[in-house]
Amino acid sequence: MGEEMKVIVFALGNEEYGIEVDQVRTIERMLPITRVPKTYAFVKGVINLRGVVVPIIDLRGRFGLPETEYTEHTRIVIVAVADMEVGFIVDAASDVIDLNSDQIESPPEVVGGIKAKYLRGVAKIGEDRLLIMLNLPEVLNKSEIIQLESLEE
Repeated sequence: MGEEMKVIVFALGNEEYGIEVDQVRTIERMLPITRVPKTYAFVKGVINLRGVVVPIIDLRGRFGLPETEYTEHTRIVIVAVADMEVGFIVDAASDVIDLNSDQIESPPEVVGGIKAKYLRGVAKIGEDRLLIMLNLPEVLNKSEIIQLESLEE
């Protein structure tokens, strides 16, 4: 029997994604983002969140999906992995659900155009709902994002 976990559900386009609740610090409405030069296009900049500077990544850009206009549903999901806090811009954050780790299957090579290395797996929920579980350490692969920190020196 797998372990129970709570998962935050968010949307990018028509796909639903999940991140375990214990990796999510907070979910915010869009905030003013200060651009940082010489970073990847998907690194939108930084925000000042209650006195803490947090880098912001557009997940659409990170995964090579077409970027869209932000709407009133757009959210910033602040996640923490290891010693890093990062905000992800997502189309909407909709739900918290209970999931059993047994429901998560290995990811196929590509899901919705996203490479398997960024995915922990795909969870089947009910008859026709799939939830793409993110592999946060890989999404936040420091060698690809670390440039933000090296700029501050």
